[in-house]
Amino acid sequence: MPYDPTSQSNIDELKTNHIHLDLTVDFSAKTLTGSAELELEAIADNVSKVVLDTSYIDVRSVTSNGKALQFNLAERHEKYGSALAIEMGTTLSKGTKTKVIVKYATTQDCTACQWLEPSQTVGKKYPYLFTQCQAIHARSLLPCQDSPSIKLTYSANITTPLRAVMSAVAIGEDQHAGDKTTFKFEQKQRIPSYLIALAVGNLQGREIGPRSTVWTEPEVLETAAWEFVDTENFIRTGEALLTPYDWGRYDLLVLPASFPYGGMENPCLTFVTPSLLAGDRSLVDVVAHEIAHSWMGNLVTTENWEHFWLNEGFTVFVERKIIGRMKGKEHSEFSAILGKKSLQESVDLYGQDHPFTALRPCLRGEDPDDSFSRVPYEKGFNLLYYLEKHLGGAEVFEPYLRAHVQEFAGRSINTDDWKAFLYAFMDKTFGQEKIDLLNKVDWEAWLAGTGMPPVDNRFDDTLAKACTCLCKKWDDSRQTNPPTGFAADDIKDFSSTQKVVFLEKVSELEPLPHGHLDTMDKLYELTNVRNSEIRLRWHLLCLKADYEKIYPEVVGFASSMGRMKMCRPLLRSLYKAKNGAELARETFIKHRSFFHPIAAAMIAKDLGLSK
Repeated sequence: MPYDPTSQSNIDELKTNHIHLDLTVDFSAKTLTGSAELELEAIADNVSKVVLDTSYIDVRSVTSNGKALQFNLAERHEKYGSALAIEMGTTLSKGTKTKVIVKYATTQDCTACQWLEPSQTVGKKYPYLFTQCQAIHARSLLPCQDSPSIKLTYSANITTPLRAVMSAVAIGEDQHAGDKTTFKFEQKQRIPSYLIALAVGNLQGREIGPRSTVWTEPEVLETAAWEFVDTENFIRTGEALLTPYDWGRYDLLVLPASFPYGGMENPCLTFVTPSLLAGDRSLVDVVAHEIAHSWMGNLVTTENWEHFWLNEGFTVFVERKIIGRMKGKEHSEFSAILGKKSLQESVDLYGQDHPFTALRPCLRGEDPDDSFSRVPYEKGFNLLYYLEKHLGGAEVFEPYLRAHVQEFAGRSINTDDWKAFLYAFMDKTFGQEKIDLLNKVDWEAWLAGTGMPPVDNRFDDTLAKACTCLCKKWDDSRQTNPPTGFAADDIKDFSSTQKVVFLEKVSELEPLPHGHLDTMDKLYELTNVRNSEIRLRWHLLCLKADYEKIYPEVVGFASSMGRMKMCRPLLRSLYKAKNGAELARETFIKHRSFFHPIAAAMIAKDLGLSK
């Protein structure tokens, strides 16, 4: 029986098989208006009502077979929205199928939608809409069973004055009198509600591979097409490791800068941040991550958000396998070193004993967005990395990975399901020796323990050594002012990731004197760097040192980059820096409308401004 503490729908009595959306986009009112038709199936006997998740939705009518149904929109739960209870007027027995049509409109408070004014786009001429439904925001876009335990197909007709794209395959469009077009979509693979996605704007597409088009505003199209040209190689490497790619298209949508994540694995149409457009293809490993989601998360899905690591830990593990096969193992291991540092930062932010640092946290009564951190990604990766080493290496573990996808494709699973199949596969394929090894794993410490992982994995540090040496040289120079013996050539042969690691290692030291930071910037040209990951680390390093010369740059970066990985730590660090608290708050308040509602809510909490 499915269990999800963050859904108010009756997922123990009914499941949704299909949803059809018929929506009209109104940019002036900033609403979507129309209907959702849900095809439902009873999974228990004596079912007399349908309970759906909604949040800030204006429900106008509910019908079934042309007959109006009684409904009640419950008082709003602070975190989970308003349950929509629909009286069916009859009792459904197990296996009975029915349809309900809910006519509704989204509202200004919709947390899934971000409506951008023309001034907030690259082209400055047309408005833009995009949605972000993970974790529990689909319920503000449409009434649904908003739980990853429910997987459904969907279709949609979207009527709009600008091009629409969705996490589905486009199957046609109808032109209307005036400037409106109805764009038609179909997603034949079963997906959870959080993967329903829509974007509308002045969009153009360019093919970058046999099954991939990159979509973006025309001003960015050339740059994006060049940056993501290796997409097909990522897909093929994933297929060689796992199973054939199951979704038909793999398109990319490069969003405006307010998009709150690095990427979102919406099937058929990955959403990505423009912060990846570094001009040198150095940040496209995020695409490897989103492609890995095509198997881990989209095909095999967590049952609820307490088991989110089954999506993200597996995805990071596969992402690094893909990078290792394409670039060499030292690059995937280097990525793991970076990941471990980000995990430590998340643990430090929450506190070593905080429940959200457990791989399998309890989220009853909690908002899943509050538990979002690097923990499910990197602690999950570290568990799988440890298991691979412990069980005998890639020749043992990679066949298991493939079998995991084959066993659970199309299903939603929890950690117990995962562990039971791991044991069954190892027993059937390799015998008692592997079972004995599995029995030596401290499962309680890995899954329920808080803080850093119980085993300290060691990664190949070949690419990190030069970073460590340069960091030590700067540390040893702190008594010499100005510092000598440094040159621009110090980092000439560094990859962008090595530059990131160098800056992170320096940031672990006691802050360098401001004169040293002046020299470092003059030689390495860090303030003006285009690569957003390097820029982020340089800003954080300077903020830790209360280097007030950087504050205007921080304000400019944080108020023009809505990716939470960047804007949140920047504003948090500015808030803690000398003479920075008021500036951090003023910056956020002034630019609040730029940020996606999810990001704005989190930043407000970070800065002590939430209600």
